[in-house]
Amino acid sequence: MTGRGFIHDKLEIKFLILYIAARVIEPIPFDTVLDLTMCDDAIDYFDFSECLADLVRTEHLKKLPDDLYSITDKGKRNSKICESSLPYSVRLRCDRNLASCNRKLRRQSQVRASFSRRDNGTYSVNLSLDDDMGSVMDLNLMVPREDMARMLEDRFHKNPEKLYSAIMSLLLAEDPEEKA
Repeated sequence: MTGRGFIHDKLEIKFLILYIAARVIEPIPFDTVLDLTMCDDAIDYFDFSECLADLVRTEHLKKLPDDLYSITDKGKRNSKICESSLPYSVRLRCDRNLASCNRKLRRQSQVRASFSRRDNGTYSVNLSLDDDMGSVMDLNLMVPREDMARMLEDRFHKNPEKLYSAIMSLLLAEDPEEKA
């Protein structure tokens, strides 16, 4: 332990990692666990890495095949027991960071865009938008080039609600031919 902070030993780092893992809404990669854990100045990378590996070895955390970490039932039980051992200020800072992380994770799961190459050389682009109730929009488009597919994917990720709103406006607008 090198910095000045409230976490004083490796056991407290493990408590903090379990506290975090119990509150994220889905499995997270190593870098995200690290970022969330470094909320106290006394924690260094090497102690963190060792503690994370110990938690996996003792089956408090599970390392999934895609290098994501999730908490086990054993980890949840122990986290609940030990969370009061963490300093209040560390928990507050951690909760603030977790809220931001969970918003990003929720957004990633609700906004999806992908593309694939078709047999004829064109590309299919799939754009999906969900909310808490389920699917809001699932749009499949064909584009002639890969760079166009990537552009659609990127733009959709930036503002899917704008696209949804524009499509709805077009579909619900009054048809000038029907007036005549």
